[in-house]
Amino acid sequence: MTSLEKLLARGYLESRIRVRYAETDQMGVVYHANYLIWFEVGRVDYIREMGLDYRTMEQEENSMIAVIEVSARYKAPARYDDEIIVRTSLAGARGPVVRFRYSVVRAASEKADELLLCEGETTHIVVDRNMKKREMPEKYSKLFREILHPTS
Repeated sequence: MTSLEKLLARGYLESRIRVRYAETDQMGVVYHANYLIWFEVGRVDYIREMGLDYRTMEQEENSMIAVIEVSARYKAPARYDDEIIVRTSLAGARGPVVRFRYSVVRAASEKADELLLCEGETTHIVVDRNMKKREMPEKYSKLFREILHPTS
């Protein structure tokens, strides 16, 4: 089974991260903006799992995916040394716009079950090097369509 087939079967990709001390505040709680960085980790891993990558898109396709909107709903705090899982899924893609959805959970341990920490979504628009809106390169939009509307 290919990486893409596994992604299609699961519907999301999991990225695991260990909370670093530098990501916490004086209360020992992860600073809220770090979740946006973790969203990016999940998004880049997701695109890589599709068999694509940002570097190629930028260098060969003159296309970048700029963030135009972010939402995050915090449910519980993450703390230093927690193992977290970022679950990333494709929420939508149409023309130059693509949306990703995220669930950040504390991994289950011997002491506790998995716990939802944050849910979020990012919306992106494809632009060229001059920050002008452009269409999604065809090989990317084709894969996004395949993920959103798999053929049986």
